[in-house]
Amino acid sequence: MDIDSDLLEHFEAGLDPQRLNQSKIPARLIGFGEISAIFQIADDADRAYKRMPLFESIPEAEKYAAMYHTYCRRLTQAGLNLPDSDTHIVALPRRPVVLYITQAQIPAERIANRLIQDLDEAGFEILLKKIMGTLAGFWNYSDSLQPEVELAIDGQISNWALTPAGAGEKLYYIDTSTPFIREHGVEQLDPELLLQAAPSFLRWLIRWLFVADVMNRYYDPRQVLIDLAANLIKEQRPDLIGPAVRMVNAYLPAEQPQVTTAQVERYYREDKFIWTIFLAFRKLDRTLTTCFTRKRYEFILPGKIKR
Repeated sequence: MDIDSDLLEHFEAGLDPQRLNQSKIPARLIGFGEISAIFQIADDADRAYKRMPLFESIPEAEKYAAMYHTYCRRLTQAGLNLPDSDTHIVALPRRPVVLYITQAQIPAERIANRLIQDLDEAGFEILLKKIMGTLAGFWNYSDSLQPEVELAIDGQISNWALTPAGAGEKLYYIDTSTPFIREHGVEQLDPELLLQAAPSFLRWLIRWLFVADVMNRYYDPRQVLIDLAANLIKEQRPDLIGPAVRMVNAYLPAEQPQVTTAQVERYYREDKFIWTIFLAFRKLDRTLTTCFTRKRYEFILPGKIKR
């Protein structure tokens, strides 16, 4: 995918992270990750941009970009369809180094968390069957690489998109910006990078309480499927948990314990607590940075998230 590097350089130079609509080049937010903002720049409706101001040096950003491209290549080899994407690094004086991940934009109404709002149980089961079939292929591929390499994936419903049947229906995986790869049992993604989005004075606490749990879950297929089912609560479709649990249990090997609705609901409460606390810490850090130290806060934070 071609990237307009001049556009990104000028955009970053004129960006106001706290007042995006007052930046020199207009942008429109279209989504949030846990550590990145996703937006459309100017009137370019063909590309979505993820901004990750996490790096202290260009080599750090280059290492992350290389890992990202490796992860995308592995995902494709595992049979996943990914939107076209590329990366670009912007390094401005007295600013953190920023990695932009550019991805071909899929219409918002085709993202799976939007699709399920209008699906009945039968339609949801068709969609979930496609997702779980793709995940099964992914895990089979990851198993074939072990013990040298192990891959993980965040399979929640909002990370998938389905193009219309009339245009050659195709399921896409769209959340590729966090490259989960272990080589010989060693995590290649430095969790300290993810903590750059958290307040410095609380990183020890978040590291101790959450980091290992959040990263490890994506390497466990059972946890990924529970997370997928639990995510239905956040997406305001708790009525679909029952069908999701039935399909998950039909997929799991007989030797694994069956998933229950109560487990899914408990998992959701714990996950909601983790990310609610994390966002609250980030908002506190923004206030301290902008109001007390009068410095620039680099991250674009979401408003109130309905969970």
